[in-house]
Amino acid sequence: MNEKADKRPEPMDGGCPPWVLREYAILADGERGALVDPDGRIVWLCAPRWHSDAVFAALVGGGGYFGAEPDDRWRVWGGYYEDGTLIRVSRWVTADSVIECRDALAMPASEDRVVLLRRMRVERGAGRLRITLHPRPGFGADRVRDPRLEGDVWTAGAGGLRLRLAGAQRATWDPGSGLRGEVRLREGEQHDLVLELSTRADAPRLDAGQLWRETEEAWQRVVPDCSGLAAPRDARHAYAVLRGLTSSSGGMVAAATTSLPERANTGRSYDYRYAWVRDQAYAGLAVATHGPHELLDSAVRFTTERILADGDGLHPAYTVDGGPVPREHKLPLTGYPGGSDRIGNKAAAQFQLDAFGEALQLLATAAHHDRLTPETERAITVAVDAVERNWTRPDAGLWELDDRWWTQSRLSVVCGLRRVAGALRGRTAQRCADLADVVFAETRRRCLRPDGRWRRAADDDGPEAALLTPLARGCPPADDPSNAITRRYIEDELAEDGYLYRFVHPGVPLGEAEGAFLFCGYTMALAGDHLGDRTGALRWFERTRAACGPSGLFAEEYDVRQRQLRGNLPQAFVHALLLECAVRLGDASVLPV
Repeated sequence: MNEKADKRPEPMDGGCPPWVLREYAILADGERGALVDPDGRIVWLCAPRWHSDAVFAALVGGGGYFGAEPDDRWRVWGGYYEDGTLIRVSRWVTADSVIECRDALAMPASEDRVVLLRRMRVERGAGRLRITLHPRPGFGADRVRDPRLEGDVWTAGAGGLRLRLAGAQRATWDPGSGLRGEVRLREGEQHDLVLELSTRADAPRLDAGQLWRETEEAWQRVVPDCSGLAAPRDARHAYAVLRGLTSSSGGMVAAATTSLPERANTGRSYDYRYAWVRDQAYAGLAVATHGPHELLDSAVRFTTERILADGDGLHPAYTVDGGPVPREHKLPLTGYPGGSDRIGNKAAAQFQLDAFGEALQLLATAAHHDRLTPETERAITVAVDAVERNWTRPDAGLWELDDRWWTQSRLSVVCGLRRVAGALRGRTAQRCADLADVVFAETRRRCLRPDGRWRRAADDDGPEAALLTPLARGCPPADDPSNAITRRYIEDELAEDGYLYRFVHPGVPLGEAEGAFLFCGYTMALAGDHLGDRTGALRWFERTRAACGPSGLFAEEYDVRQRQLRGNLPQAFVHALLLECAVRLGDASVLPV
């Protein structure tokens, strides 16, 4: 082996070591997201948009971060989100002080301007905080140009962006290590930092007080009351996460990050900074169970536009503004430990039949809530046409694997067609009902075993947790015996220690090939509730929602033995399913979807 060729590059910011994923928190404004670590360092931020290159990439070994941390290393850390927001408060207790740093991406957001707010405050005693700003545009490949202090604001060029920093006029800028400074505060005092990264020519005043007021008001408008739901605080947090991941153009990213490994050193590291049609539908359907909301409207608008633009050629994923996902390629970085840095996602080129099924369910829900526009009605017709022409084709399925005749894909399509048939009237409704019967009959013939259990695929008798998704949505109907038989088999074969796995990896015990899939735990809860097993549904809900970090964020997978998060963070469709469970298992009346 050529050891020199196989050696990974060293991290660019060796003084900014990684933490386990459960310890990070997310800041997001809809157009981009930032990760903050327990030391108060912003170690991940792509700008100006989700799919742009990273300016802070220390998380994945690319260099660049923005720190505001106590100078005293003898400290313990904690933190919390202000209720119903993604305003994060980091908190440190030292031997003689209590210090907080309140962080947020300013809202309302714009696509071409990032504003990061940091407010430091000493709650008790006196404190000194170190300020570090070390942007490294282009995932660390570039450096800041021409930094200078203009009045009380630092300005610089940063990889096609204009950088401005207010509140650090006493700091110094070193060409190699960036800006360094300190802030000394007595008890009760506070100090603001405002960082702007922009492609705009104008330079509005960086007024911290006004920016904080506007951000607080924006969050108050977008996160509704959830007091009647199961787990009200978690439900509001789920709303905040979904809103933070949803762009003004309608697209919702699957997660804020790329290349955080699902399993160490296995190559399972992916870029999730794109909008999956399926995930968008899950979010819209979840919100709709609680009531009409701008997140439902965003999901319907984005999905409608993509179907009308691409028809049969609907891609599984797009950038948040509807553009193509870049071809997958690697970056020359060391990566998060156990991962390998890559951007782009090859799944965007797959054919995934179930995306049409989930999209039809979402558009039918729009009709139920009087959100049906002429464009959405046309999108329904286009999607039904595509299903009629393509439902017999093998597809990659929910898990984006090899092309096969996946049962879940067909049942999702049946569910979508039947939802549309129930929401509309006239020829379209009848056509959808007739097509649903045809698809269901053939799927039943090919994929239902003689003992009444649904196969994983036409050529695979194994257990498959993806089947819980259509079961939870009413396909087949609740009184069909195959539902209970299939659900019980999935639970017997794929559940361990109260968590659920996707499917069996031959020869490898559950939990060793991959982590428990939290999406599946929530769909098991929804399926149980749909079939009348309220106690079982609540048990699955409570167990699954325990699989988060201190910040209340969920990744895609959960390593049960180590109690660690696995994969990109935060995973939007997991938070969406938590919200749907909170509605359906709460005391409030559930609205029809």
